[in-house]
Order: sequence, then C-alpha cells, then structure tokens
Amino acid sequence: MLISVESVGIGHPDKVCDRISDAILDECLKQDKYSRVACETLIKSDHVIVAGEITTNAKIDVEKIVNDVIQEVGYYDIKPKVENYLELQSKDIAQGVDIGGAGDQGFMIGYACNDTKYYMPLAYEIVNMLLKKANTDRLSGKFKYSRSDMKAQITMDTDTKRVDTVLMSIQHLEDFNEKEFKEYIKNEIIFKVLKEYNLNTDCKILINPTGRFVIGGSIGDAGLTGRKIIVDNYSFFAPHGGGAFSGKDPTKVDRSGAYIARYIAKNIVAAGLCNNCTVQIAYAIGVKEPVSLNIQTDNKDLDLDKLSNKIRELVDLTPNGIIEKLNLRNPIYKNLTTYGHFGENAKDMEWEKLDLVDKLKKI
Repeated sequence: MLISVESVGIGHPDKVCDRISDAILDECLKQDKYSRVACETLIKSDHVIVAGEITTNAKIDVEKIVNDVIQEVGYYDIKPKVENYLELQSKDIAQGVDIGGAGDQGFMIGYACNDTKYYMPLAYEIVNMLLKKANTDRLSGKFKYSRSDMKAQITMDTDTKRVDTVLMSIQHLEDFNEKEFKEYIKNEIIFKVLKEYNLNTDCKILINPTGRFVIGGSIGDAGLTGRKIIVDNYSFFAPHGGGAFSGKDPTKVDRSGAYIARYIAKNIVAAGLCNNCTVQIAYAIGVKEPVSLNIQTDNKDLDLDKLSNKIRELVDLTPNGIIEKLNLRNPIYKNLTTYGHFGENAKDMEWEKLDLVDKLKKI
C-alpha cells in the first residue's frame, strides 16, 4: 500500500506564523510562568498581524519578537509592518481555568509505533529529516543558492518499506546553477537521508517540479498560525482532533492534552504491549477530569479496560496535573514549530520520556 507524507520547512509562511506565536508565548512564560496566552499570527508580504488574548505580568515587545523571528527564518529582505491586536483573556474562560479546569473542550490524539527508535512512523520521520538536513546545510553554506521556504513529500510502500517517490520543493536564488542545485538535493540530501535509514535509493525523484521556485515565503503565499496541524502531529497515521498547538499556553488542552496522549501511547508501545497505539483523550471546558480516555492498539489480546484504569491510576490527567508532570510552564515551544512536536525533534521533552514502561509491563 502506497502512502504519502509531507512536511514543510522553517521558511514556509504558515510555519513562520507558528514560530511567531510560540515566540510570544515563550517570552510571556519566561517572565511569568502563569501567563495565559492564545496568540494567532497572519503574514502576507511584509504585513504581520498578531491577534488573540493574553493575560500576563510579562512586558513583551511584540514588534521586536516578530522582527527577530523574521530574521531567524531567513526572510532577510523583509522589514515587517506589525499590527498588534492582543487583548485580555475572556473572564468567562478564565473562571473555569482558575479552578484548574480545561481551557477548552475537544479531543486530542496521541500516537506511537515501533517503526523507529523515536516511536514515530518511518515515513513521517524521514520527511522531516530531509527538511532538517536541507536547512542545516543552507545555514552552513554548503547548500548553495537555497532559501528557507521548502517542502518535502515522501511516498512509501508501508508493507515492504520501499520508497517509491521523494519530492522536494526548495526556494532558490534568482541567479543559480540549476544543475548543481538539483544534484546537491539529490545526492547530499535525499540519498544521504535514505541511506541513513537503510532505504532504497532507486526511487523516483522530483525536485521543484514547476521548474522554478524563486518567489517564496510570505511574498509568494500568505501564512497563518495553526494551518499545518497534520504536519505537527502524525500525518496519515493517526486521526486528529482539529486543534492547533502554536500560540497556546498549556492550560489549553489542545496542546497539553495532545502531549500527554503522546506520552501515554509511547510508553504503551515501548513496554512491548503492542506495535502501535492510538490514545484519544477528551475534555469539557472548565472541568478538571477528562470526560473520556480511549486507547486502541493492534494487540487484540490486550485488556484495554484494565490498561485504561492503570493509566488513570499512574497519570494525573487533569490540566494542572499534566502541566506539572510535563513541566509545561517553561519557554520550550518556539523550536518545536518546525519538524514536529513529537519524536526526534522533541526527544528532550518530558512527554517523550519512557518512565512508565516498567509499570506498564506488569499489565
């Protein structure tokens, strides 16, 4: 069965907006760890609109944060015009959060499988490693002519683990050597990553299929926070609750609920109870305990009722419990906006730890 997985790089306008929103969140948490933040960003050309609700004692310079991110992502020729529409959080929402309840309703998904050492789907991990290598080489100067707006897509046979097609679209300078540029992408990025995973290189290679990618970033397209939620999660391999991560403090269960669901799923797989696991957790606004916890695995002999009860016994699933368990009041979010919030890119985060494995092995 052929499946396709895509991801986007640091200079993609949607990811730039995610990065701005989370940079604002990080700065708030750095100064006031109890900040409440719900920040959305839109970018088009040199116009940046920041809007949302923030309750914090932090003194933040939104224009400076935006300018810093614009430079970080490689938009060197843009001096942004920033419009700031950040206001205080609604008191109606705050009264539920103040007593430890969830900041919103909805369901979140966590997923893990034993495809890779990071317990992520192989195709998903590869597509992000392609982009990470391309950007690392761009920054080092080895990848000549490249700009920061880039996308990758990989098509694989999930049964045989053979790569069928690799697609990379990477922005480049107007004055570039097309042959040299494409040869570098093929030999120094695509083939090197595939060989690192012991995968076949006799696959179809598509590089900038339109033939030209000079106009990119926010000049070529508009960007918006939260528009790459599938890229941020598990792509094709798991369902999605619809909530974005970026710009939201951890009282928003769209973020914290998804992180704890990943933690649970990863520990279940790492304990050897199954090959893959999907965890759904749902909340009601203002209510502490989740309204449901649903665990699905490929192990038909596993007692899921017993497993769910054990998880509730071992893990505090209230918003405050999750925040404390995963240390979510720290400024850790900006660098998660590209290459995924789980797996290799988040390997040092608390939700990637395997500290439940020994207890779950007793199930």
